[in-house]
Amino acid sequence: RHYPRVSARALLLNRIVDLIEEGLDVAVRIAHLPDSSLTATRVGTVRRVVCASPGYLAERGIPRSPADLGQHDILGFSEAASPVEWTFGSGARVERVRPPTRLFVNSVEARIAAAIAGHGITRLLSYQIAEHVRAGRLRVVLTDHEQPPLPIYVTHGAGRRAPARVRAFVDFAVARLRANEALRSFPG
Repeated sequence: RHYPRVSARALLLNRIVDLIEEGLDVAVRIAHLPDSSLTATRVGTVRRVVCASPGYLAERGIPRSPADLGQHDILGFSEAASPVEWTFGSGARVERVRPPTRLFVNSVEARIAAAIAGHGITRLLSYQIAEHVRAGRLRVVLTDHEQPPLPIYVTHGAGRRAPARVRAFVDFAVARLRANEALRSFPG
């Protein structure tokens, strides 16, 4: 609405994108960034959270440690049925677990729906489930074992020499993302 002559193309991928190679001006990246020639503006953080429906937890119990996940139905994300490995903690206190996975899906939305329906425990990014946690449809568990939050950046090339349309979009995106409640405070 603010820029009626600007059009946008969204490319939603779960991989690092080479902006120049793929003809893109701006990317939102959720990761620790390697050194590069890109300009990056930090806009927030997200947590990797383990969650399930209150009904599932009432029936199956609440895991108290990552090792307890072996006694639960796990909802994994994968395009191939490879083992799920979740990492918890940080530094000298890192713990990796490979809980048995009951259902693999290649869609965040499908995993959220399966968790809400009580089919198991899953791991997602906090912004993906914030509204469901606030509404009581999902409950976060194992918070004491979480890894440090991941930073979120808006990145673009050319620095201050970027075209005005790119600078305007970056300013717009940075302001909106920083104001986003799901990136500022998570109810879990």
